[in-house]
Amino acid sequence: MFGFEFANPEYFWLLALLAPMIAWYVWKEKHAHADLQFSSLRAFRGIPHAGKVWVRHLLFVLKVLAISCLAVALARPQSSNSWQTYTSEGIDIMLAVDVSTSMLARDFTPDRLEAAKEVATKFVLERPQDKIGLVIFAAESFTQCPLTTDRAVLVNLMREVKSGMVEDGTAIGLGLANAVNRLKDSPSKSKVIILLTDGVNNRGAIAPVTAAELAKTFGIRVYTIGVGSYGEAPYPVQTPFGVQLQNVPVEIDEAVLTQIAAVTGGRYFRAIDNLKLEQIYDEIDQLEKSRIEVKHFSKKEEKYFLFGLIGLLLLVAEAVLRYTVLRKIP
Repeated sequence: MFGFEFANPEYFWLLALLAPMIAWYVWKEKHAHADLQFSSLRAFRGIPHAGKVWVRHLLFVLKVLAISCLAVALARPQSSNSWQTYTSEGIDIMLAVDVSTSMLARDFTPDRLEAAKEVATKFVLERPQDKIGLVIFAAESFTQCPLTTDRAVLVNLMREVKSGMVEDGTAIGLGLANAVNRLKDSPSKSKVIILLTDGVNNRGAIAPVTAAELAKTFGIRVYTIGVGSYGEAPYPVQTPFGVQLQNVPVEIDEAVLTQIAAVTGGRYFRAIDNLKLEQIYDEIDQLEKSRIEVKHFSKKEEKYFLFGLIGLLLLVAEAVLRYTVLRKIP
């Protein structure tokens, strides 16, 4: 990155002297009187003007330019060449998202799953330094996207996530264990899982707390998010008259989710609407910031010599013209 600065900018105040100089010169030219006066200039009509009539002002222009260049030289202009070196320590993050049919409840807009995908996508795009992957789970679990820095691939795979991709149910422990398996061999010093669900563990051979202990063993923090409003939530049900919304109880095992977070050094959050879910991801984003070290380097080069030389040459040119081509008769 190239820049231009002045070591002694106070010398620019010398340029203020130019204003009275110019004013004095203009006033003097307007009030100048000829040494020889004629009652009429009719006899001189038709005689072409000598070029020196206008060129004589060149002396004053040269003097003004010379003073300007010398003032700039005294201010010591310097060109600077600076650059920055970034050393970043990213965080490896696995998103574990529940895709059971209960995620179609519409206490979120348009539903829980789509709201979760939208907020997670924004979270991913705002963390360019990190490797992020995606695990989905219902009764079973599989990796939708392994750890990657390719945001376009991850976002596209996230958009393809739909409820019904796997057998219905809620295997929180299995989903968490799958995410741990993807992170356990990572060389990163910071490893995080964000687990989002709206239900109670009812499937899978691995208990949620057992999976949490496994995460702790590998130094992985788990942030858990319970998704769903309090009480009941509208859920689309297929009827002979088409799809209709029916209120169903909201059941989230907050005790287990809280225990998972506590065991691994993370936190539990409850999201009751789209805004709260977005605020939770923002808070996690602040809690898990990548460490970036920035080193600044700069190199300066003096440029005053060029301006000083130009100023001196202008003064010499003014003196030569004054006493040769543009000399005045005493």
